[in-house]
Amino acid sequence: MLEEMLQQAQNVQEKVKQIQEELNDTEVVGEAGAGAVRVIMDAKGLIKSIKIDKDSFTAEKIEVLEDLIVAALQDAKKKSDNAFAEKITKIGLPPELLKNMF
Repeated sequence: MLEEMLQQAQNVQEKVKQIQEELNDTEVVGEAGAGAVRVIMDAKGLIKSIKIDKDSFTAEKIEVLEDLIVAALQDAKKKSDNAFAEKITKIGLPPELLKNMF
């Protein structure tokens, strides 16, 4: 019985390691302003880059740009959380259990 439990724990550990690698490679894109602001984030929530369409903004529209950056970040975070949950549920564990481990 103990040997079986240890084997199960090792299997989960291997699956978690595989999921960690997949999360590093999974990118999501959050957008705002019809794509004028784009945030690229991995499934662990790490921001990779922010892209701004320079033709969409002038100095007078800085406040709009700031709002769109926040909206794009929120969109990317939501997509990142969904991608994380999707990957974690594949191994049969609740996402909230492992969120802080990654």
